[in-house]
Order: sequence, then C-alpha cells, then structure tokens
Amino acid sequence: MKFDTLPEYEKDIKKLLKKYRTLLSDIEDVKKVLSIRPNAQAPFSYRIEGLKISSCVIKVKKIASDSFKGKGSNAGFRLIYAYFQQEAKIVFIELYHKSDKANEDRERILANFS
Repeated sequence: MKFDTLPEYEKDIKKLLKKYRTLLSDIEDVKKVLSIRPNAQAPFSYRIEGLKISSCVIKVKKIASDSFKGKGSNAGFRLIYAYFQQEAKIVFIELYHKSDKANEDRERILANFS
C-alpha cells in the first residue's frame, strides 16, 4: 500500500505534534492496520457519504494515542483519508483531535478530489 498526504494534512500534523509527542508513532500504527484493511468499516471507521466524488473517502474514529494514557475511550484523533483501490494508494486528507472539531472539512476534500 502506498501512502501519500496533502499539504494541509502536513500542517495538521505539525500543529498537533506540539501537543501530542507520540503522534508520528501512532500514525505508523494506523498505517499498519490500513495496509491490511484499507477500506475497513465500522465500528471505528465509516465511509463519508454525499461527497459526489469518485474516490472512497473514509473517516477513522477513536485513534488511540500513547499521549492519552489514562484518558479513557473518549480521547482520540479523527483521520480522514481517500482510498484508491485500483492504485493501491491511500491519501491522508485531514487529522484532528475530536475535541478541536466536530466534523471533517468537506471543502478540503472537495477541493482536492473533485
């Protein structure tokens, strides 16, 4: 599986790394899972519907982090990515902490994939 990122995603990572030092290793763990099951659904991820684009965009919920030890299951990141099955490629679109934002940036998705 090939992994790629949007420039906006890189900005998200840079900002979050200031507060969550283990984030890069946490994302590596996510990549291992996605390499095996790139379009896995429920209970922790689901396809974002209603975007009217050709690629499959998935939102992963409850990404655990070593930075959250003792915080319970409510702590976590949200990862938005596009999966291109024919190319065996995943493009990371957005990463945010669930307490910072309620939903994904649909404008970012549409700007890059429509």
